[in-house]
Amino acid sequence: MTEATAVVRRQIVVEAPIERAFTVFTERFGDFKPPEHNLLGAAIAETVFESKVGGHIYDRGVDGSECRWARVLAYEPPDRVVFSWDISPQWQVETDPDLTSEVEVRFIAETPQRTRVELEHRQLDRHGPGWQSVSDGVAHDEGWPLYLTRYAALFPEGS
Repeated sequence: MTEATAVVRRQIVVEAPIERAFTVFTERFGDFKPPEHNLLGAAIAETVFESKVGGHIYDRGVDGSECRWARVLAYEPPDRVVFSWDISPQWQVETDPDLTSEVEVRFIAETPQRTRVELEHRQLDRHGPGWQSVSDGVAHDEGWPLYLTRYAALFPEGS
């Protein structure tokens, strides 16, 4: 296990124009977010990414319950989006914004048909005692690497 850091960075390249890479990330977030990453008491029916500053990312359960686990802090298509990570070291929703970290996702066109997606999850130490478990969780293969791998799979070769 590597030593926890207050910043976790991951990146992936997708075969898609920058505008499409951004749109798929925000409009189809629920298509690549692992359904087992669930703070609800019911299975997730959908994950919604509200595409505006002040919006939320939330899961809606099959029973109609909702879990708002992120706030959209910046929405600048097609270049970047920033959202809070309102999940505590106990993997519960954190309601105090001072105890949350943030995730910035940048989209950089490498060619007209290829986009590099850079994800930076920062200020993890703001989660307070136990923040290292949040860092370890999002850095682990089942964290952001899994999200990005599933995201990239939404861009079939030559599509």
